[in-house]
Amino acid sequence: MTKKTSKDWIGKTALITGASSGIGAAAARELASHGIRVILTARRVERLEILAKEICQSGGEAQIIVADLGKSEERRELFRKSLELTGSLDILINNAGLGWYGYAAEMPWETAQNILQVNLEATVELCLLALPAMQAKGKGHIINVGSVVGGIPSQGVAVYAATKAFLDAFTTSVYRELAGSQVRISVIRAGPVRTEFYDTAAENSNGLRIPVERFAVSDRLVARRIFTTLQRPSRYVYVPMWMAVAPAVEATFGWFMDRLGPLLLKAARQPKG
Repeated sequence: MTKKTSKDWIGKTALITGASSGIGAAAARELASHGIRVILTARRVERLEILAKEICQSGGEAQIIVADLGKSEERRELFRKSLELTGSLDILINNAGLGWYGYAAEMPWETAQNILQVNLEATVELCLLALPAMQAKGKGHIINVGSVVGGIPSQGVAVYAATKAFLDAFTTSVYRELAGSQVRISVIRAGPVRTEFYDTAAENSNGLRIPVERFAVSDRLVARRIFTTLQRPSRYVYVPMWMAVAPAVEATFGWFMDRLGPLLLKAARQPKG
């Protein structure tokens, strides 16, 4: 895992949410390989401990803070502990997220509420906690992990897509507020990514398997793009890059998805023979 570190990153600290697996874990490995000290947070302490040990054995620095990001008091405590451990926070990667696939009419409110709490509330609260600290320091970078479905509302993921559209709007608004400063904010507009996200979504009450899973890219690719975004800040980054056609597809062929989308959702709920 060890790579040639740059003096630009030595001594920098990154807080990464949802770090127990998938994009969060891959981002932790990537950033640590460049000399960035990582603070890993999620609910699953065993996984965090294994990842932190792996990073440290590879020559990196990693610490863990167990937190349930669905709870505001734990988010505030997470931020407080992060500052206590490091003295300052240079990078915040808001990666934690939940999903669900199926008909909105069949979605339990508890499931929707959990998605809103983790995908929206946690991201916004951690941003609002981090921004004043970064502005006081005069530098910092927040990266919110979003999705292309934020710009292509799709059947089966009504609540999830709405949270990602919110992240796009929120990130863009804050980006413009920060113009002229050395505090940055970016959103990663990721396409399907090969993680356990799909298993979790299907295991939720009334949830179905998400069809686009078959087109998923690796979490390592997203992690590499996260690091390059730190190197070359941009308001938004598509992963993979060809996903940049997404807005044009929605604008031009949205009418086609109005017809095809319901068929895909209907097919997803058919039992496999």
